Order: sequence, then C-alpha cells, then structure tokens
Amino acid sequence: MVEFSEARARSFSRAAQRYGAHRPAYPAALFDAVETLAGRPLRGARTADVGAGTGLATAGLRDRGARVVAVEPGDGMAAEFRRRLPDVPLVRGDGNRLPLATASLDLVTYAQSFHWTDPARSVPEAARVLRPGGALALFWNEPDVAVPWIAEQDARIRDRFGEGWYTADHRVRGTGAEGPAARFTDRTLHWSRRVPLDVHLAKLSTHSLFLTAGAAGEEFLAAERALLTARFPSGEVEEHYAVELRLAVMPPSSRRPR
Repeated sequence: MVEFSEARARSFSRAAQRYGAHRPAYPAALFDAVETLAGRPLRGARTADVGAGTGLATAGLRDRGARVVAVEPGDGMAAEFRRRLPDVPLVRGDGNRLPLATASLDLVTYAQSFHWTDPARSVPEAARVLRPGGALALFWNEPDVAVPWIAEQDARIRDRFGEGWYTADHRVRGTGAEGPAARFTDRTLHWSRRVPLDVHLAKLSTHSLFLTAGAAGEEFLAAERALLTARFPSGEVEEHYAVELRLAVMPPSSRRPR
C-alpha cells in the first residue's frame, strides 16, 4: 500500500512548472455541475480555491466570473501560480487552518487537493469561512478505468507500486466529518483530451508517487514510453478522465465554530 506522507505532500513544488504545463484542467461541465448543486451561479461568487497549485481550477473559476482568491501552501507552486495568474489574489496557507475570515465566502473549492488535508479539521474550517447557504466543492480528475488502455496502465502502476498511487481517496467518508453541516451530493463527469505521448508521460511524472519514487519511477516511465509508443504509433494518446465531484451546501442557519 502506497502511504500518504509529508514527502509526497511537499513533492509538487519542485515540479511546479511541469505540473502547470501538463496536468489537465477541468471541463466546462464540471463548473456547470457546481453551479447546479450549489444553487447559484459562479459569476460574482466569493470563492476560495484551496490547494490551488498552479491555478488550473482557479483559472476556470475566474473565467466563469467568480471573485476568487487562491490558498496554496507550497513555495514552488505559489511561485508558478503567481507567474500564470498574476491578477488573482493568493494567500499562503492550507485547508486545515484557513487564513480567511469567518462567514466571508459563497464557495470553497478543492481541486485535486482535498486528500492532502485532515477532513476532521478541513471540513469544519470550510464551514467556518462559508456564509450560511454557501457551498464546499471537492473535485478530482481521475483516470477513467472504464477505458481499456487507461485501466491497463492503472493496473501496471498498481502492480509495480501497490495500491494508493492515485491519491484521490475521498477521505471525507468515514471520518466523522460528515454531519449536519456537510452532507455531500456526488456527481461523476466523463471527458477526454488528446495529447502527444510526451505530454501524457510528463503528466504522469507530476504525480506524487513518481516525484518521490526515484529510479524506480524513472524506470517505470521509460518502460511505459516503449509500450505506449508501440501501441499508439501516431505519437498521440487520448486521455480519459472521470471527474469526481462532491458538493455540500451549508444549512442556512449553520452555527459558526467559535
């Protein structure tokens, strides 16, 4: 079992430019679903994107008209965020202790980042900074293993490194964090993008497993290049994703933690 670790959590900063260049963004349908489940448009919504990384989701929120501030703990990721989105406010911090005012927001989002928090702390913190009726949205781009070649690649990684390489395990479940202030509705959205094989492999290399696996990770990616080059002689692959969205709306009369 590949375990969560401080090293994995902090590994992204040294690959921030590669992360921003090669990780997928999010489809328009995701933001449509957030609006539907939250019961309000993103335009004008006071929003915090927590664990914003290089700003892939932040940019989507901003482009939909949200009044967004980013929260990011990593030095390298924050620097890349500022380079890519110099017009978006950024504060340093993490979801376990948000540097944000109580009842100040309409929406808190976690894009590919909630699994690095302690849900027993981060969910109450989100409830604290949200106004009554505000929403907490958690979402992840996950490999769509309903597609055969994606399932085969996922199996190869698990066979080599064990379960847990893809860390979106939705740990809010079973922690006691779900309660009257956070009842989640789930949606799954499917989408794909066609990219050069080099981009696909570079994307894989930005996952925390490969950022911390050393020579074993490099050897695996080299073998994967040879295998996929033979399978996709055009030099392009179609990556398929299942976006997992979990959204909770705070009750109108929600009490704020002291």
